[in-house]
Amino acid sequence: MRDGAEFSPELDRLMRKARKASDFLKALSHENRLLLLCLLAERERTVTELENILSLRQPMVSQQLARLRLDKLVETRRDGKAIYYSLADDDVRRIIAVIYDIFCNGPDVDEPKKRS
Repeated sequence: MRDGAEFSPELDRLMRKARKASDFLKALSHENRLLLLCLLAERERTVTELENILSLRQPMVSQQLARLRLDKLVETRRDGKAIYYSLADDDVRRIIAVIYDIFCNGPDVDEPKKRS
């Protein structure tokens, strides 16, 4: 028993998965991190490329990429002095694709959605 409630392995497993999903969504909730993930969904890129595209300073881009690495949403590959970032796996790619489809392919944010 846990705090008067009956212990359930299934509930315990579900709680762990909910925590993992919550951490994932927190990582996505930052505008710059979400932009970085969208750009990396297109192809792998270097920090310099990402800085130039987003017009952000290197420390800001590196800080957000570090957070995404910590959350295991991106991975790196070194080629000489250049470090390339890419999405970590297909699950991340699928989530970014859905977000992109909903928020980027449709009408602008200020425009009301049409009902079917």
